[in-house]
Amino acid sequence: MKVILDNIGKKYEGRENFTLRNINLEIEDKDFCVILGPSGCGKTTLLRMIAGLNSVTEGDLIFGDRRVNKVPSKDRNIAMVFQSYALYPHMTVYDNMAFSLAMRREPKKLINERVMEAAKVLQIENYLYSKPSDISGGQRQRVALGRAMVRKPKVFLMDEPLSNLDAKLREHMRVELVKLHKSLETTSIYVTHDQVEAMTMATKIVLMNDGKIQQVGSPENFYNRPENVFVAKFIGSPTMNLIEGFFKNGQFVSNDGQITITPSESDIEVLKDYEGKPIFVGIRSERFLTDDLSENAFECTLDVVELLGKEKTIHAKFVNGQSFVITTPGHLDYKSGQKYQFAFNKDALHFFDGQTQTRIN
Repeated sequence: MKVILDNIGKKYEGRENFTLRNINLEIEDKDFCVILGPSGCGKTTLLRMIAGLNSVTEGDLIFGDRRVNKVPSKDRNIAMVFQSYALYPHMTVYDNMAFSLAMRREPKKLINERVMEAAKVLQIENYLYSKPSDISGGQRQRVALGRAMVRKPKVFLMDEPLSNLDAKLREHMRVELVKLHKSLETTSIYVTHDQVEAMTMATKIVLMNDGKIQQVGSPENFYNRPENVFVAKFIGSPTMNLIEGFFKNGQFVSNDGQITITPSESDIEVLKDYEGKPIFVGIRSERFLTDDLSENAFECTLDVVELLGKEKTIHAKFVNGQSFVITTPGHLDYKSGQKYQFAFNKDALHFFDGQTQTRIN
């Protein structure tokens, strides 16, 4: 089911300012949409508005072709999975999964079929008659998902469902959730502050900050074409390297004049309107050149070299104190404390307006 947020806003009673305002978003049918952002940016508030747990102050919330602003949560054909699992501790796994259907007074045969079907998909058949306290965190999360699945909702809503799991289990559950989404063929809306979850799971990412949407698009689009400095800093690990400076006579020059970079011809053409104006240049850690040093080369001292198996993460310092993070293949020999030369890849540079911080090229 398609979900449309048309100029949505939220203002709590007694507060002067809006928590959310001018939220415009279209989530297509069968999308896996991840709402991403730092703590306090409004992403959970937005999810709760979609769920009907928080009221809509202004704008229109549309499910399919139906306006649902005033429709109670139970009548929206949604299911929500919470961070805390929210399982009933005195009930068995089976009863937890069956509870919503039992409350609707569905036939026992239908309830049993739905529960067993979900348990098989989630591989928790062996735990159906255990209590939540007797199973692991990952299994409890599967139960919470199963309880949502049996309702066969049109929209799945998930609020940081993996945040209580350890790193290895989170990685495993990310894969399982993507498989589950594909098999169920429903619209999924997933809230997280973890960019790795967003980049690996989403068909569409919505990045928020301070109650506003910063960018909407595919993971590839976010990584390769961030629309502003905030997005560039937030997406990617290590974060994008950024240098402040200005454009002068066909070159980027850092504010202290120590770093000079010649952009590509296409970027120079775009940057002509910024002659003498403040701009940022950004480059991803893996896009520095290590062999072709014929242009835009620089020398730096390596502070720390981290070996991560297949790659090395290098924390380097330029002569003016500017820090860079550079990623190289793990087999290349780099040692901390030594000086090495690298080069800026002119075809991998991102330029941002120094005042508005929005993308230029």
